[in-house]
Amino acid sequence: MTQEPIYYHGTRADLQPGDLITAGHASNFGKRNQARFVYLTATLDAAIWGAELAVGSGRGRIYIVEPTGEIEDDPNLTNQRYPGNPTLSYRSRQPFRVVGEVKEWQGHSPERLQEMHDRLAVLKEQGIEAIED
Repeated sequence: MTQEPIYYHGTRADLQPGDLITAGHASNFGKRNQARFVYLTATLDAAIWGAELAVGSGRGRIYIVEPTGEIEDDPNLTNQRYPGNPTLSYRSRQPFRVVGEVKEWQGHSPERLQEMHDRLAVLKEQGIEAIED
């Protein structure tokens, strides 16, 4: 018997169990266009990055979520940038339902976080945007 993976979504939004995370909000990256997908991951580390890099003034949060529809590999982190799907990152046009919150998690060091912000700034300067096909 195979166990279903636990999926996470990192954000700064203040959500409650039962809330739906939907597409249509401003993206956290690039030109902040209206996102056509919602994103989740099966690794806590990738969710931590999502919480730390999300735009907004609230504190970073990591929610345990369940998809309400089909999910697919996130092309922003799979094959085109990394072989396979090492971060177990996925996306969907259908909402994710919040089923819980990871209350205790350890963020990345300030130095590592700055490295990531610097890398994202370089991608922005190069005009590299999120893949929203």
